[in-house]
Amino acid sequence: MRFGLLELRLLIRTFWNSVEQSPLTTVAMAMRSIYRGLRRNDSRLCSYLHSHATSFGFKEVREDEKSQMVGKVFTSVASSYDVMNDLMSGGLHRLWKERLVSKLNPFPGMKHLDVAGGTGDVAFRIFDSIHSVAHRAVRDGHDDNLLGETQIFVCDINPNMLRVGRKRAGDRGLGDNKSLVWVEGDAEKLTFGDATMDGYTIAFGIRNVTHIEKALAEAYRVLKPGGRFLCLELSHVELPIFKDLYDYYSFAVIPKVGELVAGDRESYQYLVESIRRFPKQERFATMIEEAGFQKVEYENLVGGVVAIHSGLKF
Repeated sequence: MRFGLLELRLLIRTFWNSVEQSPLTTVAMAMRSIYRGLRRNDSRLCSYLHSHATSFGFKEVREDEKSQMVGKVFTSVASSYDVMNDLMSGGLHRLWKERLVSKLNPFPGMKHLDVAGGTGDVAFRIFDSIHSVAHRAVRDGHDDNLLGETQIFVCDINPNMLRVGRKRAGDRGLGDNKSLVWVEGDAEKLTFGDATMDGYTIAFGIRNVTHIEKALAEAYRVLKPGGRFLCLELSHVELPIFKDLYDYYSFAVIPKVGELVAGDRESYQYLVESIRRFPKQERFATMIEEAGFQKVEYENLVGGVVAIHSGLKF
């Protein structure tokens, strides 16, 4: 007889009944039955026990499935990602990213990690900001040796997004620039050493990870004391009338634009749904604090359509 979920429930009930009846031999027999059932390696049962549920948009999926499904989404949208960002936000995403970088306050010689930034949009802005600071320093008679020590690591789990970023770097004349380092990696399992980064940014990426708390823990781990964490993410609108308009635009317009421009309605349907499943601003701020960061705060932009969360590692 195959050992399934029904049998498991019956055995657990037998176990608890045996506890109430006290004889230790009965308890031992119940536990032995459960153990033997597990040893039979019923694939359905093992999948249930070892793969917790998580969300993929409005769907519940196994944790081991989510990263693959998200990977397929971004592989599909990589080539049209920036065009769609312009269309979906009316170009506002550029201003939001500028605001993110201004809060970071980059400086020459810093080592910075930009996670889920494969297309380079944030990294290029940080690079330009650092060079602007360095040029002002030289103009004022200061040395610019630190400029050569600057490193901006662009980390993304999706090689197709990184491919787009490298191409854009080449188009900007930065293809061989050693300050920009492109790394394929997982936000939940970064390959960088402890306390090696002066700054960490993640823009429109953290809601796509399977375990947000693990990504936050990794951000805390790789930052140096005094290092800054900044997250730009689509968030939650609470203003009643604006919320209704935003919901209509999100669910009725964005997937349709994705279908017309990118030929991919489903991916943009997921992106819209993933926003609604992401923690609200106060809850996410609490999660950042629980990861160890201090002076945690957030700034709502466009009524909460997006929010910039920040924290410091002391």
